[in-house]
Amino acid sequence: MSLVKTIRLGFLHVALAITFVAINGVLNRLMIHDLAIPASIVAALVVLPYVLSPMQVWLGAYSDRHPLFGYRRTPYIAVGLILSMGGMALTPYAALLIAEQFWLGLLVGLGVFLIWGIGYNLAVVGYLSLAGDLFPERERSRVIAIMWFMMIISLIITAILMGRALEPYSDAQLLRVFALAGLTGLGLMLLGLVGLEPRNHAPSSQARHSQQDALRAVFANSQARLFFVYLILLLTALLGPDLLLEPFGAQAFGMNVEQTTQLTATWGGATLAALLLYGLLLNRWMTKKPGALLGGILATIGLCTIGLSGILEIQALFLPGIITFGLGTGIATSTNLALMLDMTTPEQVGLFIGAWGFADSLARGAGSLLGGLGLDILNSVTGNTTISYAGVFLIEALMLAVSLVMLRSINIQAFREEQPTLTQVVALAGDT
Repeated sequence: MSLVKTIRLGFLHVALAITFVAINGVLNRLMIHDLAIPASIVAALVVLPYVLSPMQVWLGAYSDRHPLFGYRRTPYIAVGLILSMGGMALTPYAALLIAEQFWLGLLVGLGVFLIWGIGYNLAVVGYLSLAGDLFPERERSRVIAIMWFMMIISLIITAILMGRALEPYSDAQLLRVFALAGLTGLGLMLLGLVGLEPRNHAPSSQARHSQQDALRAVFANSQARLFFVYLILLLTALLGPDLLLEPFGAQAFGMNVEQTTQLTATWGGATLAALLLYGLLLNRWMTKKPGALLGGILATIGLCTIGLSGILEIQALFLPGIITFGLGTGIATSTNLALMLDMTTPEQVGLFIGAWGFADSLARGAGSLLGGLGLDILNSVTGNTTISYAGVFLIEALMLAVSLVMLRSINIQAFREEQPTLTQVVALAGDT
């Protein structure tokens, strides 16, 4: 039964992941390279969903205290995924409109990307909080590994299918493929969500204070603050390349739409192999922090190799760089998400997952902005687009290295010993 619950929970993660393949693996390349929309504009649209990421902290704490129809997470997840799929299906209309009527298209783009962003925030904090509700701490690493295993397989399959479906490319086919992807995500939502969460599961009484008090409870803890900053740096470096890998392949090495879309499958295959390697073998000899360090080192090497492939104009380095980056991403993802779930308290799971989800979304936004604005700025300075792409990858590698230095200071036991209860925080606020 526990495995069935994990797989069904994984379907929710897969549904949301489909939107990332569509937007960050297909649409961004078409907008930047084929439609000649400035990378900074594309980055600004992609970052819009993450502008709303602070709502994850509020939503996590709110769902702890305010069940709907007897469910703490299910209604929030359902609405979130419906908005995500609908927003994603509309994004290619906005992209094509921007190329024809810039200001009107940009206005439409703002709307549809915000719809996707609201849905993303509702869904992600909901199903990660549900994972914390359904599974005890000792099972969470396995749950995370299975969920991400399912996600990576879905990324590979989705990238391959979308790449083949778009060759030969046409605008009409692009719209059809995105609509089908949205319907597929809604089907996965129904398979995963209906009946998954027990009804009338009462939240802890400690979760019934104001949101202001809840935020104090998170950020009054020095270890929580350190982990928050660490996540932002780490995830900015790991997630930032999403915006640029496909257009970089087109610019530097002349790859077509199908070939650049397969880069996601290559990265996904390497990430999947790393998840299996760590989940089946390495975790027996390596705890979470050393595993996170190993993953970060491999990802750093991969980013440096990708950057050097453009600087040296050696395509033979490009795919090995992506594979190494994928291996590092897989190990880092598994270990850091397990750390994220450990950095919670039982009575405030939704609250802390919301805080870490906020860090994740902030990092995605920062990575997209770094990619788009960094590319345009470096291009204006160097006059060489390929070198500019490489420069952004090397900056992300440096950020990743800084995050690994911070990792050494993170201590889960110290976090739990320092963590005040909400009652203590309220009392402290009253004294102040």
